[in-house]
Amino acid sequence: MEAIISLIGNINGFVWGPAMLALLAGTGLYLTLGLKLIPQRKLFYGFSMLWRGRKSTEEGDISPFNALMTALSATVGTGNIAGVATAIFFGGPGALFWMWVIALVGMATKFAEAVLAVRFREKDALGNHVGGPMYYIKNGLGAKWKWLGVLFAIFGMLAGFGIGNTIQSNSVADALSSSFGIPPLVTGIIIAILVALVLLGGIKRIGDVAGKLVPIMALFYVGGGLIILIIHFDRIPAAFGDILHYAFNPAAAAGGFAGATVWAAMRFGIARGVFSNEAGLGSAPIAHAAAQTNNPIRQGTIAMLGTFIDTIVICSITGLVIMVTGAWQSGENGAPLSALAFSQGLPGGWGQYIVSIGLAVFAFTTIIGWSFYSEKCTQFLFGERSNIPFRVLWIIAVPLGTLPGIDLASLWLVADTLNAMMAIPNLIALLLLSPVVFRLTRDYFNDPVNYLNK
Repeated sequence: MEAIISLIGNINGFVWGPAMLALLAGTGLYLTLGLKLIPQRKLFYGFSMLWRGRKSTEEGDISPFNALMTALSATVGTGNIAGVATAIFFGGPGALFWMWVIALVGMATKFAEAVLAVRFREKDALGNHVGGPMYYIKNGLGAKWKWLGVLFAIFGMLAGFGIGNTIQSNSVADALSSSFGIPPLVTGIIIAILVALVLLGGIKRIGDVAGKLVPIMALFYVGGGLIILIIHFDRIPAAFGDILHYAFNPAAAAGGFAGATVWAAMRFGIARGVFSNEAGLGSAPIAHAAAQTNNPIRQGTIAMLGTFIDTIVICSITGLVIMVTGAWQSGENGAPLSALAFSQGLPGGWGQYIVSIGLAVFAFTTIIGWSFYSEKCTQFLFGERSNIPFRVLWIIAVPLGTLPGIDLASLWLVADTLNAMMAIPNLIALLLLSPVVFRLTRDYFNDPVNYLNK
């Protein structure tokens, strides 16, 4: 077993090495320039489309708003709380700068993913709209490229059981055990029951639950963070100064902080940023393919908001709280570092409960969001008959992450590696199909009224 984990560790070091980070950032930059910064320039347009799409009656299964909330349910979670803290622990304050950079170019990546997902989606035998990288590879690049879609589906199916299931239930159990003394297995069983109740309703119920839970918890968490930043308002300029300085200069050891090189800031900022917002991984377009819309570009402008909200807003709140409270020099790492920062920032210890409750709800929504992603990957491989068996296995796997003795580090390693393996076929498809994205976008913004008639 140790030999297998060691092998996976070596693969992880390669797939998340300089080449992968360059491919993720390079694809995002290429799409940003090819789209002439439309994702960044049309940010407010995207919010207006999101508002208009709350009650869409166009073809699809869930509203454009609920499609975004489903995508956000899978991204807003441990990456925003533990991932940001880990980036700062290993990469220093400068990691936040590179997290912002990858998010800005990642908006173009997420835009392109959703455009292609809607453009090349299908209806399955059950009458549901299905799409995502495996479908835009098959339908956009042709049958000779189907093997690439199969690879994505295999990696996506397996990755979900780690990053979207057992790791999340473990995070919830750990948070509730430390804050409220609830036994981990009890938490795991309760989560499994709640997940089962949601999954029985399919994508429509997933979208409904995500559409209610995600906005409420995001506002709850962001609200707590903003209160801390207001209390420590005088320290914010210095925090931004450190972030910009250490993005291009090594960070010396201080307090419990071990120090970090510029490369470490870049590596952990980009890697944790992508882990959080999933731009380029190919997961979010699976949700956006189910949106009630006849217009790929409109859904693209809505999809790109996910990266903005996840990283530019929520991750920034976490990072700045860690900075202004001075917790980044404590020597803590991961979720405990975020909990420490919020506890120090808010009087009466309320900060710890904000992090614990936020982590628990975010992780729960991640489990239901990723269940849909992995189910659609499994369906692509084995057909609609696999849906029910998949849901049963998914529910059974939830409490397994809370069992004592589980090797969480190995789970993270395997899941992180599979995430990167998902990204490779998706990024290849995005680059090959980029002319389609550029043409559709140009046609829409040149003549949006007659766009669908062309």
